[in-house]
Amino acid sequence: MIKVKCAYDTFDGEDGVRFFVDRLWLESLAPNVELRNWSGHDPAKWNEFRLKYFSELKANPAGWRPVVEAEREGTVKLLYSANDGAHDNAVAHPEFLRSHLTSVK
Repeated sequence: MIKVKCAYDTFDGEDGVRFFVDRLWLESLAPNVELRNWSGHDPAKWNEFRLKYFSELKANPAGWRPVVEAEREGTVKLLYSANDGAHDNAVAHPEFLRSHLTSVK
């Protein structure tokens, strides 16, 4: 099970393995700088951001395979630090993974 949580929220025992999906921490899971700056967490750009971000992820399976492997063992939490948790790559990431899990298992 892959869940999403703000990095500033309190850790709890159900968090499982945590990945901070931020360009400063896990660069391979974060969108490139240009895409992140372009989107600016703007809800009007959300759908286009997701498509571009999914394209980046698809081109770099080695970057997200550790999340898939950890999920096989239990719960995974993708952490974000943005003020807008509804329009963050950490929210889009599980959607991408769900659509690709069968191809990597």
